[in-house]
Amino acid sequence: MKGQTGVKWLARITRWHELARERAALRRISDAGLKDLGLSRADIEVESHRPFWDDPLSK
Repeated sequence: MKGQTGVKWLARITRWHELARERAALRRISDAGLKDLGLSRADIEVESHRPFWDDPLSK
């Protein structure tokens, strides 16, 4: 049981790191790139400033 808890925490920390990297990458997308994706700079501001632990896939 102890090993499973460690694996779960490692997976969670890995996911948090992934989310932080993805949100940082969103901030670097050009306005033209955002337009191609159908996103606005305001959309990116909201998403990229969410805390790393706020995972939309875990809801």
